[in-house]
Amino acid sequence: MNTIGIDIGGTLLRAAVFDEDFTILDRTAFPNDRNASAEANAGGLAAFILDAAGSPEAAGSLFRGIGIGCPGPLDFRAGKVLNPPNLYGWNGFEIVRFFKEKTGLRTVLTNDANAAGLAEARLGAGKGRESVFYITVSTGVGGAYVYRGELVSGAHSAAAEIYDLIVCEDPWHHKGANPGSLNETCGGDALARQAAEAFGRSVDVKELYNDLYLAQRRPEALRIIERAVDNLARGIGNIACTVDPDLFIVGGSIALHCPGFLEKLEERAGLYMIDPAYLRICPPRFGGDAGLIGAALLLS
Repeated sequence: MNTIGIDIGGTLLRAAVFDEDFTILDRTAFPNDRNASAEANAGGLAAFILDAAGSPEAAGSLFRGIGIGCPGPLDFRAGKVLNPPNLYGWNGFEIVRFFKEKTGLRTVLTNDANAAGLAEARLGAGKGRESVFYITVSTGVGGAYVYRGELVSGAHSAAAEIYDLIVCEDPWHHKGANPGSLNETCGGDALARQAAEAFGRSVDVKELYNDLYLAQRRPEALRIIERAVDNLARGIGNIACTVDPDLFIVGGSIALHCPGFLEKLEERAGLYMIDPAYLRICPPRFGGDAGLIGAALLLS
């Protein structure tokens, strides 16, 4: 039977239909509207699933279920979104119940980074490794730890929630995140905020990194990017001396689309390792589709 994978992002909502070999048969993507409710945004994904089935009655015979990757923190057991810093209007949303009621399908929830990490550890860049830590650097920063092919979620669904890992003394923070944490200093929203303060206008991450940092070498951009790389490197050092993974896989839009970012990160992270020879960082195999694939894998 086919499986549905859903990837909830702070910027984009995506869903795909997978066959038994986890090949994508059909897919959709549309913006996550920060001015709309969680129900309204998720409703578009439910509509895609029902359209792919042909009718609500047919969904149960065509699909084994729905796997969802969503930014945390979450309560996996309750199937509930708690207070993720990079989702607006989703606090307390009972996402599993919503999709069960709309589609009639079994629905399983995990953190979005967990989903991507599971895909990469089982089928992607970490295949064959015993211990894999996945980091996504996108709108926010997330993490996943996969040991012997299984996600390590912790007692309260909070294992590998590195968005909240404190790496510096920067006092700024917004809802659901610690001051000085990876999310507040290294994520896309954080970089855009810092750039707006430095340049007195709206600056997105692409302009900040490719134009102001790489091309123009503006001192303000150098300070922002170098500090972000250093803070993320500190996070990797902290993770390494806690779980000592075979491999770090670093994905997300910033890592994938900012030239030289991973090389800078690996060089800097070596300074925070017990032994730099232990450090292995690589890009994901599946790129932006890792979250969708991993969400579908939750049903396997």
